[in-house]
Formats: sequence, C-alpha cells, structure tokens
Amino acid sequence: MIKPSIYFGETYHKRFFPKIHELRYQIFQIIIDLDDELSGLKYFSKNRFNLFSFYDKDHGPVQGDNIQILSKRIRIFLDNNNIENHDCKIYLMAMPRVLGFVFNPISIYFVEDSLGEIRTILYEVNNTFGDRHTYIIKTQKNMIMHEAKKQLHVSPFMDTKGMEYSFKLHLPDEKFQLSINLNKVENEKKTKYLFASFKANALKFDDNELIKLFFKLPFMTLKVVFGIHWEALKIIFKGIFLKPKPPTPKSSSSIN
Repeated sequence: MIKPSIYFGETYHKRFFPKIHELRYQIFQIIIDLDDELSGLKYFSKNRFNLFSFYDKDHGPVQGDNIQILSKRIRIFLDNNNIENHDCKIYLMAMPRVLGFVFNPISIYFVEDSLGEIRTILYEVNNTFGDRHTYIIKTQKNMIMHEAKKQLHVSPFMDTKGMEYSFKLHLPDEKFQLSINLNKVENEKKTKYLFASFKANALKFDDNELIKLFFKLPFMTLKVVFGIHWEALKIIFKGIFLKPKPPTPKSSSSIN
C-alpha cells in the first residue's frame, strides 16, 4: 500500500551508442494522493506558491486541459481507456515545484485498488519541446517489468522510430527503484542505446525533511533543466549530432 512520502536518491543515465556518456545527479521526488488537499505543512502547498508546491495544471494527459482538478481528469482518462478505477486511490510521483519552478521529464501515476494492489501505472513523459506522452501499463505485481514502444521524441540525439523501452519498477515502500533500458529493435535484434535509473530512500513527508532538502538541493528543478542542456552540449562535443524532430502532437497516449 502506497503512502505519501518523499524519495531522495540518485538518477543515473548511461548512453551506449554511438559513444558512451554518463551522468549522475541527486534529486528527490514526492508521492501524493491526488485527492488529498495536502494541508498542514508550512513549506509545501497545493495550487499556490510556497517553498515547495504542487500545481494540478502541471500534470495530466492533455496539456492545457485544466478546467477540472487533476484527479478528476485522470479518472476520466482512465474511463476513456476502459480502465477500472472505481474505489481506487490515485497517487502521483513527481518532482515538486521549487520556488515556483519545475520540469518533470517523467512522472508516475499509481492506481491502487481497495485491497492495496496496483492495477494500473501511467508514465507521463515530457520533452523539452513542450510535448507529452502518457504510457498506460496494466499490472498486478509488486516488481513490475514491461515493455513499450517509444512514442515521444525525448532526446534530440536519438531516433524514435524502431526504439523500445524496457521498464523495471519496484513499487515505492521504504525504497524505490525505476530502471529503464532503451533499445533499438532491428530484425528481432536489440541494441542497447541507453540505461536510466532512479534509486531512492523514503523520507517522512513533513516540514523538517522539506527544509533540509531545500538547503541540500535549493535549486533542484532549475538544475534539472540546466543539466539537460549542459549534458547535451557535452554530447555534441563528443561528435554526436542532433536528430531531426518528427511531427509530434502536444499530447498523446498509448496502452502497453
């Protein structure tokens, strides 16, 4: 059973092709119940500015569709994809806004039934071009492994066509781990292009932990965007050049 928490740890990326490139950064993410108003915290607010904050409008399968609250939009999205969510809780794992700014390359929704079992997972992936794709995964296991065809142009140095993700996810408890392999599939042969992971330990979601994290990572969300562009520059210096961005809808989804 999932509970609201802070997960502090390290994100790691290793590119294998055409040249090796690695990076490591410390980050933290939060897990919240979308139906919780998140009151009672001094340094964290929902839908209003604070040291840390969460805004419904930053998330959702259709960008710009902010008339209804996020939990309602997600339930409509699940209904439209014939996914049972009656009596289910919906949790979201993402980076919060820090001093009003955030960019989430990936956010994860967990749809938990009345027995505490995770029935569906949504991976909400954003790129720096302003596009978003939601991967819908149905599952019933605590250690979740699944594959999905790459649908969104994320890295400007990699193709989208012919690429496939392989996810391995340990559901959040005292620890959390997400591992992603990106492979190119040609003639039933897979070539590993990228490995990415986030490994983290759970912290109590309270003001004490929040203020400690602020002084440890005061500009975390700005560093994420800066880091993306800084690492891209280093990749260019290694002689790897940009791939043309294919036409991409601002919002899309797929069931896997």
